[in-house]
Parts: sequence; C-alpha cells; structure tokens
Amino acid sequence: MSVTRTASLGPLGRTQRGGPVGLRNPARRRPRSGLLALIAALASVMLAVLIAPAAFAAPGDDQEKTDFYFAGSITFEDAPIDGVVIGVDGGGFTAETKTDAEGKWRLYVPEKDTYRLKVDEDTLPEGVIIDAEQLPPGVSPVEGSTGEFDAEFGLTGTKIINLFLGEGERITTSFADQLIGRTIGGINFGLLLGLASMGAALIYGTTRLGNFAHGEMVSWGGVIAVLCTSFWSLPLWVGVVAAVIAGALLGWAMDAGLWGPLRKRGLGVVQLMIVSIGLSLALRYVLQFMIGGGTHQLPGASPDPMHFGPVTLSYIDITGMSISLVAILAMAYFLNRTRIGKATRAISDNPQLAAASGIDVDRVIRIVWIISGTLAAMSGVLWTYFRPGVQWNMGMQMLLLIFCAITLGGLGSAMGALIGSLIVGVAVEVSTLWIPTDLKYASALLALIIVLLVRPQGLFGRRERLG
Repeated sequence: MSVTRTASLGPLGRTQRGGPVGLRNPARRRPRSGLLALIAALASVMLAVLIAPAAFAAPGDDQEKTDFYFAGSITFEDAPIDGVVIGVDGGGFTAETKTDAEGKWRLYVPEKDTYRLKVDEDTLPEGVIIDAEQLPPGVSPVEGSTGEFDAEFGLTGTKIINLFLGEGERITTSFADQLIGRTIGGINFGLLLGLASMGAALIYGTTRLGNFAHGEMVSWGGVIAVLCTSFWSLPLWVGVVAAVIAGALLGWAMDAGLWGPLRKRGLGVVQLMIVSIGLSLALRYVLQFMIGGGTHQLPGASPDPMHFGPVTLSYIDITGMSISLVAILAMAYFLNRTRIGKATRAISDNPQLAAASGIDVDRVIRIVWIISGTLAAMSGVLWTYFRPGVQWNMGMQMLLLIFCAITLGGLGSAMGALIGSLIVGVAVEVSTLWIPTDLKYASALLALIIVLLVRPQGLFGRRERLG
C-alpha cells in the first residue's frame, strides 16, 4: 500500500518548506530593499550637507564680521549679474568679494568712515559700466574712473549700495600708474615689517632661536596703544610712548624670566623653539583676555588720502614711513658704531670666541631682547594703522611674513632682514595686479622660494659647510 505525502500549503499558495519554483520569499527580499532605501537616504542627507553651505551661504559669510558693512546688488536690465568682483579700500584696510547668483554682495569694514569701492570692470559684461546717474546718496564717482566710488555711511552702520549697469565707455587707470602706486604701498608695508624682522633677526643671530612668540610681541605694542587711547581715553602720543616702553619691558621680562634661565640649563635649540610655540599661544590668549575678540581702532585710523599723481598716501602713511626710516638708520648706527652693537655682531658670528674675548654674552643678549621688544612694539603700532585696527591675534598674521623676510635676507643678518622685508612688502602689494587680494601673501613665499633656489643662504647670509 503506497502512501502519497503532500506538503501543506500556506497563505498565497506557497509551500511552507520553500514554495514552488519561480516564487520568491518576500521575507528574503525585504532586507535588501530596506538596505538600499537606507543607503539612498544617507546619500541624500550627505548631498544636502555638502550642497547646503554653498546654496544657502549669505554674502560676506567668508569675511570677518564687524558692526559696519557695505552691501547691495548689481543688476543689468533688471537681471542680477553674478561673479562681479567688488572691493573696498580705506585707511589701509582692503577687502574683496564677488556677487552671488542673485547679484548680491557684502563687504565688512572695521569702522564707520568713508571708503572707496572698486568694481573690477573686467568681470562685468562687455560694453557696460556702472550707471553713475543711479548711484544712491552718499556715493560719488571718482574722477577719472568709471569703476571706483567714494562711499560714506549714514546714521547707521549699514550702507546699502545697489549698482545698475548701463552702456558706456570705460575709463581705467593705466598699468604703469597702478604699478607705481602699489610699489609705494609695498615699500610702506615693507618698512613696518622690517622693524619687526630686524628684531627677530637679532634674536636668531645671538641665540639661534626662531622665536614663534615674536608675533605676539608685535601685537603687544598695538594692544598697549589701544588700551591707553580707546579704553583709558589718553592722548595718542601717550599711547605710543607707553607701547614702546611696554615693548622694551616685555623683551627684558621674557629674557630675564624665561630664556636666560633656560640657556643656563643648556637646553637645545629645538627645545627652546617648542617653548616659544607654547609661549606664543599663552600670550595670544592673554591679549584676548585684555581687549576681547573684537577689532579696536586708534584715533585717526582712517584719514583723508592725499594724491601725488598715481600715488595715494595719507599723513599717517608718511609719518609711519618716516618713523620706520629713522628707527632703521638708528639700528644701523647702533650695530656698526657702538661697542654693544659690535659685540652683538661678534656674538652672532661666534659666541664662544666672543665670550673668550671678554664680552659679557648674557648681558648683550639681554640688551638684544630689549631692543627687539622695542622694535616689535613700534611695528605693532604702525601695523595697527596699516590694517587698520587692533586684534588679539594680529601678530599671528605677521609671523609667517617675518620668518619669510629674515630667511630671504639671510638668517641672523639684521640688514638682510630689512632688505628681505622690503622685497616681501613690494611682492605682496604688486602681486595684486595679477592675483586675487586673498592670495597676495602667497606671493611672498613664492619670492622666498625663487631666491633660495638661486642663493640657499639668503641674500646676505654666509654659505656654511655641511659635514
């Protein structure tokens, strides 16, 4: 007797042991589809995160925020124009931005004053200029240009400037005039950078220390000046004198309290350099505690410019250049004509031989630190007017340029640091004829690389034997 066994059928006619051929189990398919849905959801979230900053970024988000800004839009025949480069210049402060897809732009400035707005006409459509007849109140075209305008704030810290394009013939400044003007500006910047660089070069020459806290020594001068003038309402000359004295005291205190004892313990150059990095961070946040995180101005930070042909300077620029030249000439006399200056050069050449000759090396190094602090403080005050404004971390912006200048001129050479600073200053300012303003400091590094490829020891450094 034969028995036929049949499998019981479950719902939808499938066998409970696997079902007929050609039918798939939905329980096995669901996890795969769920995984694909999860991956798709995650991908959409990541795409949204990547796109959101670019899609929803407001004009000016890439700039340092202040309480004062110019803003507006650029349109042509009621259509927004994107990618137009517009800059602001005034009192040594410069900034640059581009219009977005809606034609909107925004430029933050350090204080409420009169500034010059510059529209790069090469980024405008062909054959059009800014329609001067539709400029808002408080904005006036600059004579001899169709892309530059003087703008001043009203009662508030916001100035809205909507620019409308129309057909017209462009008037531009010649390349030669731009080159002359920016070269003079580069010399001005190079001189104030040279004050800080000469002090750093003297420190390296006598101690072989690359002082990463030198930027904070520069900031210290600006901070003391703004404390005396803006916080305590003292006259400007009192703030400047106090800044110079405070710079000298800081140099003395750093060597007496830190570097001198570390030298006596015989620490190597690498250990001292690491200590200087930590000191830099500590001093930076002390300065932030003193004045906060905002930007503070010294009295008369944005004076009216004076025009000398293609060159535009203010009385502060002329005063700063004069002070820098006097300080540099005094340093040259000190190093070449005085006993301590000659001893400084001797220690820079060979500290062991200088000590054997009867020179008090520690005393000379202490004097070098005092002089370096004084020069750094003077540079900080001038840099405050050049930027313009005082910030707790402004010295960090100069540190790389200081190292670039002393390496370019030759390590340990004060006069070499001065020449290197002038080269860096001119390279930074002139390079803006071809590259965006945001990249101008990279040109200093390019100049450094080119010079070191030709002369590895720098312009005034000595070739040293290896091995």
